[in-house]
Amino acid sequence: MPPASAERHSRAETARRIAIVDDDALFRESLGLNLVENGYAVEEFADGALALEAFIAGGVPSAVLLDWRMPNLDGPGLLRSMRERGLEAPVIFLTVLGEETYEEAALRIGAVDFIDKSRSLSIILQRLRIITEGSKTVGDRAVNESAPIVRGKLELRDDISRAFYDGRQLDLTLTEFNIVRLLAGQVDTDVTYRQIYDLVRGKDFVAGYGEEGYRVNVRSFIKRIRQKLKEVDDNFDCIANYPGFGYRWVDPK
Repeated sequence: MPPASAERHSRAETARRIAIVDDDALFRESLGLNLVENGYAVEEFADGALALEAFIAGGVPSAVLLDWRMPNLDGPGLLRSMRERGLEAPVIFLTVLGEETYEEAALRIGAVDFIDKSRSLSIILQRLRIITEGSKTVGDRAVNESAPIVRGKLELRDDISRAFYDGRQLDLTLTEFNIVRLLAGQVDTDVTYRQIYDLVRGKDFVAGYGEEGYRVNVRSFIKRIRQKLKEVDDNFDCIANYPGFGYRWVDPK
């Protein structure tokens, strides 16, 4: 492993390995210690180039917590380089760049999640558990991972966080999968904008664009989800909008 990186092991031999790639040494140290205390083994890298070298050498972790702006090779560059080399470790961007444009770019190039650095440790741990340990929740409800959820042509596999429509796999990010899971898991029930945004960002997170700014972000998520479903079914129309309130999953008649 490159000498500029440091590795800390938890006591459990089976601990999930998490790579923190960030040029802020104090942030890496603080987050790394917290993750170790919660049962993870941690590797730290000061830039993307060092991380990529280690991953190529066979040190692909269970998940990568990735900063956006770094010297030598930035976060987006590292993610693209990983995917070009077939390195499929899930990547979560952890950055101070909270604007929606950065989030959309991160998800577009293959990140599974995008978290503001100001969020609490509990939020980061929750996302890591979902990704590395198969602990699935929707809102505050635990979900049954033993059997797929089926709504019409939609099939949701909680055990692998994958969605299928009419037998074809959907290219959904983890966040998008959880939104679809929330909508499809409700029968004859509307889901509010706030409920969807709480699922994405954590309860009562304050978004930009004013007091009701989270609605803009939710609409962007729903737009991307609809587009991906229409790629496998031109006639898809199961996500109904209730203006000023939220959305509902509607089974085709």
